[in-house]
Amino acid sequence: MSDNQILLSHGSGGKQTNSLISDLFLKYFNNSIISEMNDAAQLTLEGNKIAFTTDSFVVNPIFFNGGNIGKLAVCGTVNDIAVSGAKPLFLSSAFIIEEGFEKDKLEEIVKAMAEEAEKAGIKIVAGDTKVVEKGSADGIFINTTGIGTIRDNVNIKACNAMPGDVVIVNGTLGDHGITIMCERNGLGFDGDIKSDCASLNGLIESMLEVCPSIHVLRDATRGGVAAVLNEIAEASNVSIRLREKSIPVKNEILGVCEFLGLDPLYIANEGKLCVFVPEEYADEVLEIMKKHPLGTDSSIIGKVVESGNSKVYIDTVVGGQRIVDMPSGQQLPRIC
Repeated sequence: MSDNQILLSHGSGGKQTNSLISDLFLKYFNNSIISEMNDAAQLTLEGNKIAFTTDSFVVNPIFFNGGNIGKLAVCGTVNDIAVSGAKPLFLSSAFIIEEGFEKDKLEEIVKAMAEEAEKAGIKIVAGDTKVVEKGSADGIFINTTGIGTIRDNVNIKACNAMPGDVVIVNGTLGDHGITIMCERNGLGFDGDIKSDCASLNGLIESMLEVCPSIHVLRDATRGGVAAVLNEIAEASNVSIRLREKSIPVKNEILGVCEFLGLDPLYIANEGKLCVFVPEEYADEVLEIMKKHPLGTDSSIIGKVVESGNSKVYIDTVVGGQRIVDMPSGQQLPRIC
């Protein structure tokens, strides 16, 4: 393909995605809000601080162990609002449905969306439906847009990481991406391999109660933790140092990754976040995370060590150190 064509790698959350955004979309859409490159735009309307975001979901397969495209659409947008330090309130949902799609499958998807919205404490209040000719879409695509209110004492942005900050994740990495990969390719590995798809706003609310001064929150979706940490390192102009032995990964996921030559740091998640907190709050935040059902496997995985380098390093279990670079190329398209 020529350099003038869009590739699947442009949607995988790594270097090509970032290049497409910076070289094309920001070229025409650039302003002080979108240039901050947060998961949700942080706006002020008549003195009220709000978070606003939109996302499209094209996951393949549509149904997977742990969820389906409908549950994923709600969780993904709720999480993008919540990691901005906002309380998610309302969602819209737009459906692009291929002619011939089965009504009972559509009902299952919509039912899952309603159940997850109720669980997350939000309302779906607007929507749209389009049907396209057979062959013009892959079953069903969903777009969700969300809005929420930001607490007055919260300032969470990708550019806020500071030297000394402790980096915590709320559980095991790679569950969603490996689930999708195994089901898409019919890989019959032993063990309970299940997507971690979940709405994280309840967990985040409990974290903010003990530490309103959280610096950065991001959910680690496309490109995994590696992509998120590289984006934060660049936005904040800091370096981040990880400890490989502290990174939680299920044995089943680690086994698949070792068999396929993959690194869990680069595998997508749909219920995991990275949080940067001042060191004096780290133990308290970790304790409250572990008490929440979505944070029982939380772990401190690293620390911000310096300013001015914008790199992510990892101390390996064998005593060495390597750079954790931004993912490049086609990792696993259409995982969300």
